[in-house]
Amino acid sequence: MTDPRDLLPLLDSATARLLATVESLDDADLAAPCALPGWTRAHVVAHLALNGEGLAGALAGAAVGEDVAMYRSQQDRDDDIAALAGRPADELRSRLRTAVRGFSGALSLMPDTAWAALLHRVPGSDRTFRAEETIGMRLIETEIHHADLAAGYTHQDWDPAFSRHLVAIGTARATEPFLVRATDVEGEWAARGGRGPVVSGSVADLGWWLAGRGGADRLEVSDGPMPTIGKW
Repeated sequence: MTDPRDLLPLLDSATARLLATVESLDDADLAAPCALPGWTRAHVVAHLALNGEGLAGALAGAAVGEDVAMYRSQQDRDDDIAALAGRPADELRSRLRTAVRGFSGALSLMPDTAWAALLHRVPGSDRTFRAEETIGMRLIETEIHHADLAAGYTHQDWDPAFSRHLVAIGTARATEPFLVRATDVEGEWAARGGRGPVVSGSVADLGWWLAGRGGADRLEVSDGPMPTIGKW
């Protein structure tokens, strides 16, 4: 997909599935541990809500030519997640729904000339991204963290088109050369030129592994050792 906006149908369906899962979780469910060490499900939902708000704010700034960072600082971001995670389930669900609507609205108001704008994660940081990248960023956050909730939805439920997108992103981020080969769909991706080991498996398992979530035991490797994948 060459136009980032081609990812919007995937994002819309992924968001609908996420909201359905979150709507089914009560206070006890949200207080339970998730798949991420040290976080509860409430932390994941809080992060997704604040991420949506942050992206929406950055896009709204770009639309009028202003540089608005996603978060005030990394510490503020972390503190806000912890605080929101402690709120009641109804408030968490409402905040996520509002964030989803806000991000969608911000996308709809973006002029074509603003998609190339450079956005900051926090003020003054060299960690930047283009406005057009926010659609893919939000899609990845939504699908991976939905699975992280450990609430019945797993990476095996991903749309194959998303899994292919994630594998392409994951191999582009790799720090060592290897080749990735899907066994259930047509596809082969080269990391750092592709010389070295060949890692094979389903496209969903490959995406999960490349996202730093583990699962190497479900994959096969030839022509060398299993590559090391860092945290996303």
